[in-house]
Amino acid sequence: MTERGIGAELALRLGKAAAFSLVAGTIGGAAVLAGQAVAARNRSYAQPELGLALRATVGRAGAPPLRLVLLGDSSALGVGVERFDETVGGQLAHLLAEGPTGRQVHLSSVGVSGSRATDLATQVARALLGERPDVAVILIGANDATAMRRPGEAAAYLGAAVRRLRDARVEVVVGTCPDLGAVRAVAQPLRQVLGWSGRRIARAQTAAVLDAGGSVVDLGTETGPVFRADAGTFCPDGFHPSADGYRVWAHALLPAVAAAATSASRH
Repeated sequence: MTERGIGAELALRLGKAAAFSLVAGTIGGAAVLAGQAVAARNRSYAQPELGLALRATVGRAGAPPLRLVLLGDSSALGVGVERFDETVGGQLAHLLAEGPTGRQVHLSSVGVSGSRATDLATQVARALLGERPDVAVILIGANDATAMRRPGEAAAYLGAAVRRLRDARVEVVVGTCPDLGAVRAVAQPLRQVLGWSGRRIARAQTAAVLDAGGSVVDLGTETGPVFRADAGTFCPDGFHPSADGYRVWAHALLPAVAAAATSASRH
């Protein structure tokens, strides 16, 4: 997740969305949404930690290493935490290295905080530079949802990115838009509108990714209840995940990523 989109553009788009939103069925409701969007824009949000490693090796040398690359928004960088081991990539790499296969993991990230699906083409090009990765994990969608992008349009860009990676013989796992209805940084009813937008994006993402030959983990469905129940899954800004939140995501992603790693080893 990231705060991009909870700014002037979001305030404008939500003002328009309020006209047909079930949550804001009156002029008064629209005014509430607009006010909450302005408040969300003016909040202080976590920023990327320059000290977080974008490349790291986890686990013991032995069998051929697993080359794992993360693409997407601030989630792919671990915004909200201070240590590599607390990021979703770091935790996922440790889980893979400590699992039954015990493979060493070469982890890298080409994600950019604030990214939307339209930004994935550039990230894919960077991911394919040099030695080809075995598995790519894409975490994207929150910024498309907060900006009220058309789900089909956002999903088409994601599908194109997945297809390009698959054509390069890279296994792909996509974590869909998380449950934005769980964020603490935004009050109701705006939070409910964001949750609705996120679910629309996630549904469109699922169809596009499967059509392009990738695997999907529905983060909203699988982890949303945990984030709604436990405020500790968010960092202090109430929007980005904490170390515990990223751990929840890593465990949700693990089965699909492990299966992708097994498939990649057969290439």
